[in-house]
Amino acid sequence: MNEQNPEVKEKDTPSASTLVEKIQQLGQSSVPTAPESNIHVLSIIGQIEGHVQLPPQNKTTKYEHLIPQLIAIEQNPKIEGLMVILNTVGGDVEAGLALSEMIASLSKPTVSVVLGGGHSIGIPIATSANYSFIAPSATMTIHPVRLTGLVIGVPQTFEYIDKMQDRVIQFVTSHSKIKEETLKELMFEKGNLTRDIGTNVVGKEAVKYGLIDEVGGISGAMTKLNELMKPVETTEELMQ
Repeated sequence: MNEQNPEVKEKDTPSASTLVEKIQQLGQSSVPTAPESNIHVLSIIGQIEGHVQLPPQNKTTKYEHLIPQLIAIEQNPKIEGLMVILNTVGGDVEAGLALSEMIASLSKPTVSVVLGGGHSIGIPIATSANYSFIAPSATMTIHPVRLTGLVIGVPQTFEYIDKMQDRVIQFVTSHSKIKEETLKELMFEKGNLTRDIGTNVVGKEAVKYGLIDEVGGISGAMTKLNELMKPVETTEELMQ
């Protein structure tokens, strides 16, 4: 009589604890594996965490985790394009600008998609890509730079905030079609946001102002990115 080796049986079948863990984390018993792709997807979800660590209950995207990914994308020859998915409330201004500058400086084609929301410092990140999309129901909140916590009321503090504001404005206007005057009008609009200053734009409005290139979702963004990834035909190839 042949007896089964219990060690082999245990090795060949997934453990019950692993199965339960997948169900708890993902709500399903099996995880579909995606085919190997030449496109890297970068998700920016929740609040962008910068130099100060946020409470554990906050859903955050840590900028120190994204910086190595962006460097790896630039160095990896197998990755030919980057898609940035945003659903963020904003966060640390300097961290957001750092990520925006890195995405804008990549040599590979980039496309961004705003799903749900791309608020505050999420706006420069959305505009940093070569081409940007926004879902019809997605929103973008445009408002001045704000500081939380104790602020010393001296002229130097005001100058610092003012210069930081200029950095955001200059980046957004240089990486999108919106005019500086229009952006400032939306940013300092009174009465649009309840008890605050600023403007909340939805889907088509963001495209109308020139902030985002096109209304669309994942399918349109993927088509555009593949289009940007196509090698440019040289004059000799066109003549042949």
